[in-house]
Amino acid sequence: MPTISHDGITVEVDDDGYLADPEVWNDHVARVLAHADGIDELTDDHWTVIRYLRWHHGEFGSVPMIRKLCKETGFKLTAIYRLFPGGPTRSACKVAGLDKPEGCV
Repeated sequence: MPTISHDGITVEVDDDGYLADPEVWNDHVARVLAHADGIDELTDDHWTVIRYLRWHHGEFGSVPMIRKLCKETGFKLTAIYRLFPGGPTRSACKVAGLDKPEGCV
């Protein structure tokens, strides 16, 4: 199983870079995943999106539709893409420690 490391923390990921074991996710692991995805620092805006994704997934067992993510976080889609250049479904979900969303290539 591949691993990624940053700041002395190493986590196992699948071939697409998603956590092999989502149960190990925490704020430090999020920083490792973000760094591997080219995001050097997680700002308060990043955390707003991450926490919302995690809450929604925990509450409903799925990732919200993009329109709902924008409405509930108050960010326009362009802002979310600036925060997560890989996109809200691929990059943001990965950093949030969620499984790869269905339909995400």
